[in-house]
Amino acid sequence: MSVINGRDAALRRPVGAARQPYLCVRWLGRVEFERALALQEEIVARKRNDPSLEDQLLLLEHEPVYTIGRTPDQSSLSVTEPRPTRDGELGTARLPHPLFAINRGGQATYHGPGQLMGYPIIDLRRCGHDLHKYLRWLEQLLIEVLAKQGIAATRRDSLTGVWVEDRKIASIGVGVRHWITMHGFALNVCGDLSPFNHIVPCGIHNVAMTSMEKETGAAFSVSNVAKAVGKVVLEQICNLRVAQEVLRANV
Repeated sequence: MSVINGRDAALRRPVGAARQPYLCVRWLGRVEFERALALQEEIVARKRNDPSLEDQLLLLEHEPVYTIGRTPDQSSLSVTEPRPTRDGELGTARLPHPLFAINRGGQATYHGPGQLMGYPIIDLRRCGHDLHKYLRWLEQLLIEVLAKQGIAATRRDSLTGVWVEDRKIASIGVGVRHWITMHGFALNVCGDLSPFNHIVPCGIHNVAMTSMEKETGAAFSVSNVAKAVGKVVLEQICNLRVAQEVLRANV
């Protein structure tokens, strides 16, 4: 199992029927975006070659970075005509932090300190090949985590993500390769939200971004919130997966 900076903390629990593989939840701490992307790609490739490998959830923080899905429509950026500088990275005239085009859906967003990144690497072949169900599952687990902290979060029709009234507290953008997921969610825990002002977050004009700290006035640490998310994921993964009996019937 890969370890980043020696800070890889893993929790495992058998889920579903005895023949189901384990789910591994890993807290990686502060990781540069490029290294986290390479780790995701490594795990996805291994799982593609060996379907028996466990699913994983990588929980971490990033150094400041902007990302955008690989789409011709880059209207969510505050600058026009970004110029390529190296593989996977884009150069812009006014963004204060690096910008990467990645294989997820969606428009531009920001990641940085104070934001919990969750990268589930899950084989959707065990989940009915249902991407819509997976997106709703991600939203629901974040809603449950926030509810435990006294924050009443909800979904909004046609807008993937998690909201507190009209304020966005978590963004979701996923990629899928051979039915194996990567990328995932970004939950604003604490810290500076001003980097969102340089883009149109997720392509939604006039959206107000918020955080757990901003909504409650309480202090939160990303690592403690990561523990809470990991616990809920371990409890709720069974709601995403399809029973082994159903899987065998569909083979």
